[in-house]
Amino acid sequence: QVQLVESGGGLVQAGGSLRLSCAASGRTLSNYAMGWFRQAPGKEREFVAAITWSGTIIDYSDSVKGRFTISRDNAKNTVSLQMNTLKPEDTAVYYCAASTPPWRAERGWDLYDYWGQGTQVTVSS
Repeated sequence: QVQLVESGGGLVQAGGSLRLSCAASGRTLSNYAMGWFRQAPGKEREFVAAITWSGTIIDYSDSVKGRFTISRDNAKNTVSLQMNTLKPEDTAVYYCAASTPPWRAERGWDLYDYWGQGTQVTVSS
């Protein structure tokens, strides 16, 4: 199995940027498609972005498209989420997750097998 650890969250003003990272151990990330999800207090877990093992298929939710960029470095066993032009409604705990098969970028959180512990992102207005 694979262990995932997110980092890079924090407090930022609206319009600012943050870069989240997800480091994997246990197995190489090239065996998995990777996704980012978020969950705000009182709300359901929400799909943010996903990327296949090769990076050839990338998917974003409409709410972040054009502002967020997902990327991966299989050699370093990491996945990143660059978040620009942040809005207060982006405030949430952000999770990275791994799924199989590695060639499908899934939107459903229940299709992911492994999860990190989450990192808090707070955007002030």
